Amino acid sequence: MLDVGKWPLFALLPPQDLSSIRLACVFGASGNETLYVTENDEVFVLGTNCSGCLGTGDIQSSIEPRKIEILCGKKIVHLSYGSGPHVVLATSDGEVYAWGNNGYSQLGNGTTTQGLSPCQVSTNLLNKKVIEVACGSHHSMTLTSDGEVYAWGYNNCGQVGSGSTSNQPTPRRVTSCLQNKLVATIACGQSSSMAVLDNGEVYGWGYNGNGQLGLGSNGNQPTPCRLAALQGIHVCQIVCGYAHALALTDEGLLYSWGANAYGQLGSGIKSNQSCPVQIMVDKERVVEIAACHSTHTSAAKTQAGQVYMWGQCRGQSVILPYLTHFTCTDDVFACFATPAVTWRLLSIESDNHLTVAQSMKKEFDSIETSDLKFLVDGKTIHAHKAVLKIRCEHLRSMLHDEEVIEIDQFSYPVYRAFLEYLYTDSVNLPPEDAIGLLDLAAFYGENSLKNLCEQTIKQGISVENAITLLSAAVKYQAKGLEEFCFKFCVNHLTAVTQTQGFADMDHELLKDFISKAGKHGAFRN
Repeated sequence: MLDVGKWPLFALLPPQDLSSIRLACVFGASGNETLYVTENDEVFVLGTNCSGCLGTGDIQSSIEPRKIEILCGKKIVHLSYGSGPHVVLATSDGEVYAWGNNGYSQLGNGTTTQGLSPCQVSTNLLNKKVIEVACGSHHSMTLTSDGEVYAWGYNNCGQVGSGSTSNQPTPRRVTSCLQNKLVATIACGQSSSMAVLDNGEVYGWGYNGNGQLGLGSNGNQPTPCRLAALQGIHVCQIVCGYAHALALTDEGLLYSWGANAYGQLGSGIKSNQSCPVQIMVDKERVVEIAACHSTHTSAAKTQAGQVYMWGQCRGQSVILPYLTHFTCTDDVFACFATPAVTWRLLSIESDNHLTVAQSMKKEFDSIETSDLKFLVDGKTIHAHKAVLKIRCEHLRSMLHDEEVIEIDQFSYPVYRAFLEYLYTDSVNLPPEDAIGLLDLAAFYGENSLKNLCEQTIKQGISVENAITLLSAAVKYQAKGLEEFCFKFCVNHLTAVTQTQGFADMDHELLKDFISKAGKHGAFRN
């Protein structure tokens, strides 16, 4: 299990507090600030509070934990920080909060006023669900659930991707070459930005003086440019150091490029590389890579659990991947990075291991572990053949050696809900979309799913959608649901007959409805 005690700041906490930590992040110019979340979803901070980066509403340092009330219960899922420092995080609801240094509008609130408390970043993001955040030195990026990237803050080298070098005071969508493309993950160097598409292509923009964009040149790029050197290679993870980058492919191969004064590329030399070079070629499959924009340290973990480190390691330049005794890449940054900061939001498992059901739910649509992709309405859903074959007779007969399957008879929300049901035994859809899922359930012969859809529809029926739901129940021969919807319509007859759904009702269904309603005395004065 991950030991947060390896970071010196946590030595200040008593054992009972340490045991309650679920998420943690150590940041700051000297690794002197930390934020952590307890198992009760309470958020605490402590440290030097440079530029108000603790979010306590003041600039007072604290050697004891202070609670951040506004973030308690928000369910933080992703967090990043800049060099100011400033902090940006995303919640499970897709909201974004930011605070700290704001000299270049890196908080995205349209000002350059220091933010002493967490404030929601709202411009262009209110109707979006943000799933990932990344920070450079003084700029910020977010990735939404529909594959869009938004950026703001310092833009002297084009790191915001707007096509200019003017600072961006509020979130702006990064388009250009990313228009009409789905981004799967993002990362930031000090003054550079990277994105990986759902098809494994890599794009970079911003400062490129050390070749950290991997374009084979050293010129800055104000808009996203594709890394041609990785053509035909499917990248699934990318991380950025101060001025270098690492990319991991779906075959477990590792590439590096950019600055190399400390050996952070792991290539055995100290020369910068403006094109990706493959490293660790004699090692087994790599499953995780690690770097942080405030350090020159790199790390990787293999399939067998071996952890390697290279680059700047406690003052030494390690030019080739060095095998450590660590069990996770996080320990490399706790013990050897300068400053000793976290390269990601730490997730600390409790002693209570996940149940089978929890593990299944966690792995749904997982890029890391999936072996099958469904393309629906141009969007990707990741799945596992074994799970689908076990859970669905129709898919068992349908799946063979395919790696990608295109679905055109159902919408993306419906098919995603269907696959998620196979992992979780639950349906999370509005009643109108559940109609489409009811259609799928009937087509695939999934009676249990059909029953769940009927329950969802019953719970969400209203005057406005009652006729639409009744029509669907008749169409898919859901007799119990049909009777339920009919009774609802009769009980709310006056209001229902004034809706657009009633006006658009199929002629034959309308005749049948009037006949049945008449037998129930619905039209008596």
